[in-house]
Amino acid sequence: MLRLARQGDEAAFAELFDHFAPRVKAFLMKSGATASLAEECAQDVMATVWNKAALFDPSRASVATWIFTIARNRRIDALRKARRPEPEDLPWGPEPEPDQIDSMVLQQETERLGEALALLPDNQRELIEKAYFGDLSHGEIARITGLPLGTIKSRIRLALEKLRQAMT
Repeated sequence: MLRLARQGDEAAFAELFDHFAPRVKAFLMKSGATASLAEECAQDVMATVWNKAALFDPSRASVATWIFTIARNRRIDALRKARRPEPEDLPWGPEPEPDQIDSMVLQQETERLGEALALLPDNQRELIEKAYFGDLSHGEIARITGLPLGTIKSRIRLALEKLRQAMT
């Protein structure tokens, strides 16, 4: 790996490829990927190893750990991509109007949610509002409020549990 990182040694990369590509493919298949997806991800992982070899730091991780971390991240990316709807699956045109019963149920649930939100402690309600109505990430909320990220996550989790209980 160091020969590849320092000198761009193609022979060193060939050795790494021969050793790790089948193992990465097997790892991906064990994690639920199809054979074709595992093959594609393994190729992508090894291409990343070639292109990013200079970023490898032996003081932070072993070669295997570094490569398998790349593989795990590629697998997560592939799963996320698979869950996204294709453009032809997206609805086009105006949404059909909901019937009156659905509208009434939605209005009642909205009122119940508003009442449940009002019952939350201020510190939890404010975080829920920032996260869900302000569309801010937990990290953004932490920067804005100055609170630790763990505190943000804990308060939001507690608030969501209280809201779930109030809505059932």
